[in-house]
Amino acid sequence: MKRSVLIAAISLLATVGIIGWSQHSPAPLPEGTLADRVVVKKAAHALELYRGAELIRSYQVSLGRESRGPKQREGDGRTPEGKYTLDYRKGDSSFHRALHISYPSSKERAAANAQGVGPGGAVMIHGTKNGLGFLGHLHTLVDWTNGCIAVTNFEIEEIWRVVPDGTPIIIEP
Repeated sequence: MKRSVLIAAISLLATVGIIGWSQHSPAPLPEGTLADRVVVKKAAHALELYRGAELIRSYQVSLGRESRGPKQREGDGRTPEGKYTLDYRKGDSSFHRALHISYPSSKERAAANAQGVGPGGAVMIHGTKNGLGFLGHLHTLVDWTNGCIAVTNFEIEEIWRVVPDGTPIIIEP
């Protein structure tokens, strides 16, 4: 009996800890904060916001389900690599808010066309699928997107606020 009570108590504490971690968010960046560059480090699963040389915030991300290597064609499940622009925002996405990445470049489009495939598109930084915001950071335990970069809903709200359209984004391997 004592052993089953101990196991139940440990399970409850672990569950509470996981829920607490999944919902934790740092204090929001101050009003008026603006980033002038976004860097995604795929190997580290990190999205970083910069103002000049100063790192102002870093977020853990989920990537395309095939996170190794650059996106080469539609449906490959990879996140692109290279220099792009966050060129517009989509508030009515099927994910919680979305910032569009200017993939594919003309060079990437030509390379895909030469292989007889489409390059893909609609690559975004976004929150979780609508209705699944309660997952919080749990979504970062696996790469699950079709090539996008996913953060928590709280984080996309902050990124949406501090990253203006036209901001450069560098996606590193």
